[in-house]
Amino acid sequence: MLSPGNRTRQYQVLALVLAVALIYLVLRGHLVSVGDFLFLACLIPSVILHEVSHGAVALACGDDTAKRAGRLTLNPLRHVDPFGTIILPALLILVGAPVIGYAKPVPVNVGNLRSPRNQGVLVALVGPAVNVALALLAAFLLRYPLASELNRAFETGSGALPWWLQLVVDFGEVNVILAMFNLVPIPPLDGSAVVERLLPAQWWPAYLSLRRYTMPVLFLVFFFAPQVFAAAIDPAISLWAHLAQR
Repeated sequence: MLSPGNRTRQYQVLALVLAVALIYLVLRGHLVSVGDFLFLACLIPSVILHEVSHGAVALACGDDTAKRAGRLTLNPLRHVDPFGTIILPALLILVGAPVIGYAKPVPVNVGNLRSPRNQGVLVALVGPAVNVALALLAAFLLRYPLASELNRAFETGSGALPWWLQLVVDFGEVNVILAMFNLVPIPPLDGSAVVERLLPAQWWPAYLSLRRYTMPVLFLVFFFAPQVFAAAIDPAISLWAHLAQR
């Protein structure tokens, strides 16, 4: 449990980040739209649920590292990474770039799992699986309970959805993006667990020596060759939109 002092410091950090972002917007003459806030409102809980699922499955498979660290909680303050969860998505929105974000990784000790090589893959892939499930839930809501509201919004011809309906749309799209992005088989993304499981044991030393450099490469590809990720994400978004419409 967070002590009052630690909780206060975390609130202060979040307040400082938001204040800096607000000052930046004022100086640049930008106004953040309601849609931007809705997108961030969907991104943060989706990333947190993604991370918590890793720890929950690890616990079921014998590793209680995340539980002992107090990370099996939906309290966002235990998962927020100031840069990855707030600053990076906000900056990407400001520059009009595709938005990604991440929470503070939930600690998992693969060596504690009952079957490290096999269950390690399960622990890694449950995160994207949770995002797929959340995206399907949003599609179900739009296709059935909210179908009449969605059709009525389109029939008005204004092209704008009510904020609460846009929230459901954004929630679905955010989770599609998170699932597909994390399935890219490049470390430290979750999809790399499949590659690691298939690698022969004698290749592991060379692989581990290269793994530490992959995060910078990942960001360079994302910013300078986004079409690499778009090739996977765009068809998935189209499929999700098809599922969400009657």
